[in-house]
Amino acid sequence: MCESIRQGDKNSFEYVFRTYYGNLCQYASQILTDKDASEEVVQELFYQLWQKRAAFQVTTSLKSYLFRAVHNSCLNYIKHHKIKETYVQHYQQENSGIAVNQHQAIELKELQSRISRAVEMLPPERRKVFMMIRYEERKYKEVAELLGISVKTVENQMGKAMQSLRVALKDYLPVISAVIINILHFFYNSNR
Repeated sequence: MCESIRQGDKNSFEYVFRTYYGNLCQYASQILTDKDASEEVVQELFYQLWQKRAAFQVTTSLKSYLFRAVHNSCLNYIKHHKIKETYVQHYQQENSGIAVNQHQAIELKELQSRISRAVEMLPPERRKVFMMIRYEERKYKEVAELLGISVKTVENQMGKAMQSLRVALKDYLPVISAVIINILHFFYNSNR
């Protein structure tokens, strides 16, 4: 039978197909638990068998060969399906992360603009104290000396500036928290 298939005898091939197709599909179904996938695996096996008939060699019984081939094809199908699922999950996670990051970037830009406006709304002396401490990273004592005021006045001006900014930015607290959490998450993962 194998020799006649190798020589391209369609009747022999059709006989083998009709004889084993149903049992091979049942066997594949036991492994895959999916009728459509099982039929697809068996049909692919017969398709490949016909396509590569010139190299068709069977050292055991034809029945054993076909069942072993279906078994291996089912395992390959499962492996491929798992890889595909992993890729889809990874792709979805990556894309959802990009969407979240883009959304957070827009919110962060809005937040920066809102902070700039809130700082501009501070009274001039308070704004000067705030800018020197937060943006120029000067110490309270240094600011007091530069402006010719007491350290206690610098502390009061900073306290009032921070209170004004908290009020002005109260709607952005969730964004600020999310940005801080993302920064902490990044540093935690990069230092592992």
